[in-house]
Order: sequence, then structure tokens, then C-alpha cells
Amino acid sequence: MTNTPTSVLPNSKGTGGFMNPEKIAAEFGIQDGMIIADFGSGAGYFTILLAQRVGKDGKVFALDIQESALDNVRVKAKAAGLDNVETIRSNLEVLGSSGLADNSQDIVLLANILFQSEQKAEIIKESFRVLKSGGSLVVIDWKRAAGAMPDGRQGFGPPDNLRTDEIAMRSLVLGEGLIFENDIDAGKFHYGMKFKKG
Repeated sequence: MTNTPTSVLPNSKGTGGFMNPEKIAAEFGIQDGMIIADFGSGAGYFTILLAQRVGKDGKVFALDIQESALDNVRVKAKAAGLDNVETIRSNLEVLGSSGLADNSQDIVLLANILFQSEQKAEIIKESFRVLKSGGSLVVIDWKRAAGAMPDGRQGFGPPDNLRTDEIAMRSLVLGEGLIFENDIDAGKFHYGMKFKKG
């Protein structure tokens, strides 16, 4: 028997019910014509929303190390009639591996990617490299102890030892030269933060 809540949030189909991408993306400050990189896009729950919001003059790059995830994104983009999504297979822990130009992105999204990596600083460095001056880095990740059982065992989500608390994450991003702008309400189980490249 799993401890997965079945109706945590509306409009969260495909994210395990743990977050509401539509509500969260509304806080990114997306405008028509923006260029956005979704680092660690997974199956593209955010990618598709972002592509719809930037419009036909905008573009969204979905980057993931798994080809199967990118196949999923391509299928969803086609089904949604979007031709402003480009998929890139990339190991984001290696500086320059995204293949994106320096200072080319209005927003870089890191949603549920950093907890999976021991090379968090490298992923943030690559984000910084591709962001335009004045561009935004959005970090969404699992809260510590969110989803823990009353006896302390992990109920769902990654083990607590893989999660980074908000203060440590903010400190890590600030250490790479970005400026904290504001928190983003990412629901009960995740925190969200928006940073700016000066």
C-alpha cells in the first residue's frame, strides 16, 4: 500500500499529485516571446505549459539526460500543437553541455532536478552561463521532511538525505553569483525560489 495522496492538488495530473505546475508557472513572470530552458525537463509537465505561455514567438528548450523523457516531451508537444519546443539530450552537470549559447535564456527552470545530483553547483553554473543579464533562475525542489510518516519514515518522494533545505539551497545559488528575488509558492511538498542574474 502506498502513501501517495490521490488528490493533493488540482491540475497536477502526471506529477504524482505533489505539485500544481500551472499555478507555480503563473509566478515565473513569463511573457510572450521569451526563451526558456527547462533543465531536467523529465516528461515535460512544465515544458508544455511554458511553451503555451511564451507563444509562437517564444521558445522552450527541454533538456534531460534520458532520451525516453525527451521522447515523451516530443509526443506531448506534438499533441498540443506546439512547434516552439526543442529537446536536447544533455548531462547538465558538465559546464557547456546544454549546447545553449551564453546569455541566451530569459528563464532557466530547475524543477525537481537538484535533489538528484551531487553536482548541484555545476548545474547552477550552467544555468548562470546561459541566462541573459536580468534573466531569472527558478528553483523548485523537495522540502526536507515533507511526506514523512508519523514514525519518521519517508512516505513518498526522495529520501530526506537527498533533499537540500531551503536555506542551504538559497545559499548555494547565491554563491554562484545570482541575486535572490522572491519565494514561489510551490505547494505543501516543495519550495520555490526565483533568482536574478545581475
